[in-house]
Amino acid sequence: MNKGNWQRWTAACLAAFLLAGLITASGGSAAAAPSPGIKQETKKVKVGNKSFTVQTVRIPKGTPVTVGLAKRQVGSTEEFASIVKTYKAEAAINGAFFEAYGGPPDPYGTLIADGEVMHKGGNGTTIGFKKDGTAIMDELRISITGTVVSPEGKSKGWYATFMNRVPLAGSNVSIMFTPARGGKVGFSGGLAVTVVEGKVAKNEVNANADIPKNGYVLVFTGTEKNMAERFVIGSEVELSLSYKNPQGDPLPAWEDVVTAVGAGPRLVKDSKIALNAAAEGFNDAKILTSSAARSGIAIMPDGSIMLATVPAATMKQWADIMKTLGAKQAMNLDGGASSAFYGGGKMLTTAGRHLSNTLVFNSKGFNP
Repeated sequence: MNKGNWQRWTAACLAAFLLAGLITASGGSAAAAPSPGIKQETKKVKVGNKSFTVQTVRIPKGTPVTVGLAKRQVGSTEEFASIVKTYKAEAAINGAFFEAYGGPPDPYGTLIADGEVMHKGGNGTTIGFKKDGTAIMDELRISITGTVVSPEGKSKGWYATFMNRVPLAGSNVSIMFTPARGGKVGFSGGLAVTVVEGKVAKNEVNANADIPKNGYVLVFTGTEKNMAERFVIGSEVELSLSYKNPQGDPLPAWEDVVTAVGAGPRLVKDSKIALNAAAEGFNDAKILTSSAARSGIAIMPDGSIMLATVPAATMKQWADIMKTLGAKQAMNLDGGASSAFYGGGKMLTTAGRHLSNTLVFNSKGFNP
């Protein structure tokens, strides 16, 4: 082989090698390669007379973050590893509590992604990420209200009790279903009002109604069915979301939040332990007294984020651990069999069940 042929053969082999590497990376990788700024570390923390092995990942302030939904919709479940792969996560952790013991696997906590509220919680603490990368933590309560103006110009108010969740049998509720739920509300019963581009398009008995991509569906059950009478076809509908604390005080900073996950209870506030699970609405022994696998998230003094899991700890121990690790603000996430953690290019904590929702981080951002 002469020199010219040798050079051409070498170049071709190199190109083929690089192409094969690209194909392997895109087709076989479970997630994105970890960013140098995202750092994984296993730490030993002593609380009282007990030592805990804590898996942690530190994430720089401003790293893109979103809610990783099972099957990309509210009310489904999926393997944690599959969610990590779908969102090409560099770091990921399980998020809000959800129904895991029968019935639709709907979440319980607040979920916000791409600036859109996808689910509203009724208790606990929520972490939110603003457009400028700042993270905040509050006992957030979201209310959904609006007005409907008939073709004759008569205006009446309306409200939704829940968002994107199946009602309990025999309940008296009004529920808003958005495209984040998928293509259907997921059940039959009650009265369904379909709103498309701000106008009432349908008002009918709910038979697993279709959710329009450019609107939403309001389902009224029990005594709330009377409210459906206000939605005459052709009426104009206005929607308003408000962000408040449990005392009803406005939380204007949440207007700029683009991603959020609600769980709780709060563990650390302003670098001090601030645990009061019962006051946040928790009454389950798994939260109040028991020892279990825990997942949590913290805002550090420099604005960076720390994700963490521990194999078994009481909530009091978990709060002590977070404070010891230097958290300025910290909260508990869903735990037990839901505790799941990915970072540093590997699975740090393996989930014991399929999950409903997660928080995922990727320094390069997220594509639909």
